[in-house]
Amino acid sequence: MTLEPETIAQIVESITPAFTGVISVHEAGNSVFTQGYGYANRAERLPNTPETRFGVASGSKVFTAVAICQLVERGRLGFDSRLLDLADADFPHFDPGITIHHLLTHTSGAPDYFDEEFMDDFEAMWEKTPVYTLRGPRDLLPLFQHQPMKFAPGMRFSYNNGGYVLLGVIIEAMTGQRYVDYVTENVLVPAGMASSGYFPMHALPERTAYGYIEGENGSWYTNIFAVPAFGQPDGGAFTTAADMARFWEAFYEHRLLSPEMVARMLTLQATEDDDNGYGYGIWLKHQAGVVNAYYVMGEDPGVSFLSRVYPTTKRLLTVIGNTDSAAWPVARALDAYLTSA
Repeated sequence: MTLEPETIAQIVESITPAFTGVISVHEAGNSVFTQGYGYANRAERLPNTPETRFGVASGSKVFTAVAICQLVERGRLGFDSRLLDLADADFPHFDPGITIHHLLTHTSGAPDYFDEEFMDDFEAMWEKTPVYTLRGPRDLLPLFQHQPMKFAPGMRFSYNNGGYVLLGVIIEAMTGQRYVDYVTENVLVPAGMASSGYFPMHALPERTAYGYIEGENGSWYTNIFAVPAFGQPDGGAFTTAADMARFWEAFYEHRLLSPEMVARMLTLQATEDDDNGYGYGIWLKHQAGVVNAYYVMGEDPGVSFLSRVYPTTKRLLTVIGNTDSAAWPVARALDAYLTSA
């Protein structure tokens, strides 16, 4: 059945509270619907448009995963390479058996600086650690490198932000470049993502939306003090809906990785529950182990993001919001439409 832009618009408009961000739907590589909602800058009443850049929080873990897989293809490391052999840092309680594979799939059992199994207030993390001091992945290590293991490597899935920080430390050690420079040059640029990057929170470029957090009595404040001031390997990149379409296109056309490596990234490596699992940097929607959708997602204070590929119908849904949680009701409603139409 053909997707109807009018139906998509009606679905979005029915969602309350009002969505603020950008929604984009593609089918077979062609844009079906793209629309901005709400304000990128509330004080100046500057609207969100399809060209607006947004923070995508953990949605950018996929860029770290692609960079690691590139290094594997170039022979710099292997999926069975061990963290303690690659990262020049002190991890006194880490299991020596932690491998690249474990870190990519959230099965390492390593401690996390923000453990989502037990913690839910990311903003509170920075009351004692100023966000402006977090300029690179090594700056986050003191928050978790001396903590004990949660479980033995490979025992189970446990979403781990710190694991992707460790992958960023490894990228820097293997390349001699800053994480953000390597990923920009080897992932974003080859994918044609000209509007994307790792921008400092205190110096956002033009066409970039502020992330907003709701305060008391209907007030809003920006997230500049609620997230690290500089993008990290576990999150913090900025992109547009159009650039996410370019990323998926480059990914599937093997302009970033070989067909074999793309297939490995999209293979179900670990399961979170009966419906969701994980490959390398990418969530997998599955039924009885059969994958029917691939997606990346993220949420921070002032950020909510999902970009989902439906391989059977060749459809792509991207929802980027500049408030936290606002993307999810819209994404659920549009997912129901895209999987039924």
